[in-house]
Amino acid sequence: MEWCVSMPKVELHAHLNGSIRDSTLLELTEALVEKGVINFSEVEHIIRKYNRSLKEVFKLFDLIHVLATDHNTVTRITKEVVEDFASENVVYLELRTTPKRNDSVGMSKRSYVEAVLKGLRSITSVDVAFIPHCEDSKSLFTPLPTINGHVRKRIFVRLLLSIDRRETTEAAMETVKLALEMRQFGVVGIDLSGNPSIGDWTTYVPALKFAREQGLYVTLHCGEVPNSKEIKNMLDFRPQRIGHACYFEDEHWKQLKSSNIPVEICLTSNVRTKTIPSIDVHHFVDLYNAKHPLVLCTDDSGVFSTRLSKEYKFAADSFGLGRRQMFELSRNAVEFIFADSRVKEDLRKIFNSVNMEV
Repeated sequence: MEWCVSMPKVELHAHLNGSIRDSTLLELTEALVEKGVINFSEVEHIIRKYNRSLKEVFKLFDLIHVLATDHNTVTRITKEVVEDFASENVVYLELRTTPKRNDSVGMSKRSYVEAVLKGLRSITSVDVAFIPHCEDSKSLFTPLPTINGHVRKRIFVRLLLSIDRRETTEAAMETVKLALEMRQFGVVGIDLSGNPSIGDWTTYVPALKFAREQGLYVTLHCGEVPNSKEIKNMLDFRPQRIGHACYFEDEHWKQLKSSNIPVEICLTSNVRTKTIPSIDVHHFVDLYNAKHPLVLCTDDSGVFSTRLSKEYKFAADSFGLGRRQMFELSRNAVEFIFADSRVKEDLRKIFNSVNMEV
């Protein structure tokens, strides 16, 4: 497991609120219990449990939705999530989140994103590079300061704003326009996510097309439930990446491979939510053997009690892959990030600098 932790890694499918620490979840819950908002006996076992069932996972998401409704909480969760990823040598993180409005505390979609940015700025334990215009125009790959003999960690962070499938076309367009306004602060793309059984693809197409026309990257949660027509329509749209791809039929696999769209693979999430029968039949194997572009991701590290190092160990153990193959899988993910070419080049240098040590 140690080599999985020490190896540099790239995380491209991580939901902010789903990556909350268990300890923070417990603390925030207890605060609401004191206010009489939550009955602790109804949620305690779910919070403290390590290996949650599908039903418990959805109940936990409902709880997080209640907890993460004010600016300070959003800021805190952001800070802790980035620190956690950096602690296991994730060198590049794309963090996705759905901008929320909460009139009771004066929260707008914009102020929600500003709270996320405040969380990024508040991190002092590692160097966080998230504002493109503030990054050195020559190279980001500069020697990091050494503290007490230890090299200070650095992580590049970019943000994706998510369109929730419960939203209207107008609300989706509002999120895209907000992303455009916040590009200077590291917002690079749009994600379509939420309950896959809700909503219709045509509702989001105008906003997604507009996003692409304006130069934003697009990634889609695709094939989380059986919906052949929607999967085909999503692949026809040609997003820059897709996530999950669990309920694909033969025609979809053929279309995916011909289009070469990278797939964000979330092994633990897929197993826990039972979107695949078992890890033995996961589509990772077919895509990997076909040399299709893919990247291992956590999805919701807090909810699914995982981390990116564990996902790499899970893949290695399940599919008989060695350290060198895992390292190459991680390094190849650099080519699928939504940041600019300068960041890609610096990430390549990071991987090349440790290549001989793996």
